[in-house]
Amino acid sequence: MPTTDSTDSSTTPAPKPFYPSLTSWVTLHFVPLYRRTLGGEFRWCAQWWQHGEAISRLTALWYAWEAMRLQGATGMALWYRDHLDHQLPVLLGPRGPFYQCTEDEHLRPHQAKLVPVPFGWLDLDQSPASPPAPQETS
Repeated sequence: MPTTDSTDSSTTPAPKPFYPSLTSWVTLHFVPLYRRTLGGEFRWCAQWWQHGEAISRLTALWYAWEAMRLQGATGMALWYRDHLDHQLPVLLGPRGPFYQCTEDEHLRPHQAKLVPVPFGWLDLDQSPASPPAPQETS
């Protein structure tokens, strides 16, 4: 006899995040909980939100944390192993996004110089809206 699942995913609302924003997760959870002695091996910038890479990495950590906290049992252990333990040394490391900063001083990250790619150099440059060039037939 087939069983029916009483939890239809189309009608079950997604659980609300514990922290409503990245800012709240960083200020109420990440910074207070994952403390390191700063300077030398570990760097932090009080203006973390000025660093695009840090925003991206912290957002990934927050999203994963929100998902894995709902898994119960080993969910958080897996979050540490698969997410935090990898990201923390990169994020806070001496060559990470805060490498020029101290807790008291934000230094604007240097952006690498770019030279525009010549049109047509990469296949991705071809606009899907434009028709292909006519081909000669022999």
